[in-house]
Amino acid sequence: MRSGVKVAIVGSVFVVVAGGVAYGGYNLYSGVTGGDTSTGAKSADAPRTGPVTGEEVTTTARDFLAAWAAGETDRAAQLTNDPVSAGPAVLAYREGAKVTGAVITPGAAVGTTVPFTVKATISYEGVTKDLSYASELTVVRGQSTGRALVKWQPSVLHPKLTASATLRTGASKSAAIKAVDRDGVELTAEKYPSLGAVLAELRKRYGSKVGGSNGVETWIDSGSEAVPDTTLLVLSKGRPGTLKTTIDADVQAAAEKAVKAFGNASVAAVEPSTGAIRAIANNPATEFNTALSGAQAPGSTMKIVTATMMMQHGLATPGSRVECPPTVSWKGVTFQNLEKFKIDNGTLTDSFRRSCNTAFIKAIGPLSKQNIEDTELGETARRSFGIGLNWQVGVPARDGSVPPSEGGETAASYIGQGKITMSALNVASLSATVKNGGFRQPYLVARELDDRTFATADPLSPEVTSGLQRMMNAAATNGTAAEAMAGVPSPKGAKTGSAEVGDQATSNSWFTGYSGDLAAAAVVQAGGHGGDAAGPVVAKVLKAG
Repeated sequence: MRSGVKVAIVGSVFVVVAGGVAYGGYNLYSGVTGGDTSTGAKSADAPRTGPVTGEEVTTTARDFLAAWAAGETDRAAQLTNDPVSAGPAVLAYREGAKVTGAVITPGAAVGTTVPFTVKATISYEGVTKDLSYASELTVVRGQSTGRALVKWQPSVLHPKLTASATLRTGASKSAAIKAVDRDGVELTAEKYPSLGAVLAELRKRYGSKVGGSNGVETWIDSGSEAVPDTTLLVLSKGRPGTLKTTIDADVQAAAEKAVKAFGNASVAAVEPSTGAIRAIANNPATEFNTALSGAQAPGSTMKIVTATMMMQHGLATPGSRVECPPTVSWKGVTFQNLEKFKIDNGTLTDSFRRSCNTAFIKAIGPLSKQNIEDTELGETARRSFGIGLNWQVGVPARDGSVPPSEGGETAASYIGQGKITMSALNVASLSATVKNGGFRQPYLVARELDDRTFATADPLSPEVTSGLQRMMNAAATNGTAAEAMAGVPSPKGAKTGSAEVGDQATSNSWFTGYSGDLAAAAVVQAGGHGGDAAGPVVAKVLKAG
């Protein structure tokens, strides 16, 4: 073997160490050029079949990792089941990332999967640093050759690589920033994981606008303008410019902690008087920010908009008597309340605080006489709550959608089902609008940074504002939201929601509410009733404000 290379095999555990070996086409050992025999094929005429054996897994993984570590791009590619894709990717890893050496340490195989760690030496313009991380590969049987081969996927080279992404080293694409909260507290992805992708996007958009300079980095180039790049290693730092955000570090910390109680949850918090976003949190914290860009049926939190529509059209006031039967039908579709409860001689406030579906669906009848039943809910959402008006938050965020509907779908939309989709930020803004008496577009950084145009909506009338606040307070103190909102300071209001999603056995849990000058909304996937899962998340965020 060549100097500086060690290959040891002890039972089923193998170690490939290529310390100090520069890329340049070296064979690490004779097995690398052994053809099919090194991966267990019987012969060209009789391809091997059946599951790969433990020996094949060990040998194939060892050969691939050794070829990759030595920079033998072609050989590494031929040891995969997709050499056409693997070859360019392995070459781009070496050349694009400026990798001059690699130490790869495999672990024990678990079935057909082999975990390993990589310590890649990266050199650029006289600066050298190591990039260390863990990944894994899987060995499969080649369909045509019968050879044991590495199942190719870009994540073999790095767990964050995708088919459209590449590893790069060079001058950073955007200037460095030091993002701070509203009081100057520094925000980092390490301390606030949910802000990772947000901070990357803020850097991309505003680094040069706040006086930052570019450094030298190794990063995952996403290959898409819609997906932020991911910095993996800083070889030399640029000068960071300070970017002030609207985040409140204390509220953000509470939000991060609150969503961790559930496997899949998102929450957003907004200041009603200004629209300033105080917190954004997701669990898991991924590059896709569900709190900002999710598109899910909001369930009965939509009754805030439906109640607004009813009051604006003179169909009811908070003290009006409204029917809440166990079931109601529209266009051949029957809807029911939870466990078919009913309210005898109740008011609109009673139906709101107990989340009576049928009372709100029955509003469709009077509106149908004006031929606006299919469109007016969407008009109310846009006109009074700014939904669907292209919010310019400062980072990517999806607008809520309340499109026209027809038939039974129209009735479903009145209780937040059908085609309606919202994010946690959209629903938080519903509560914020009620508390403020008018819509303020949520935003994360000042509009002056890039002259963004904020969406606007008509203010709510004093009568509608006080009516909504009365009903949301009733829900928070003596309704479906009362348990979750216990201990949340007044003035307060809330609305629960649950949304049925396809074949999902348990509905998504939704909750929105406000306390003082803070409003929040949360969604917990398959969390059930709104007050059970999403409610405690919102309450913890509101208490932190």
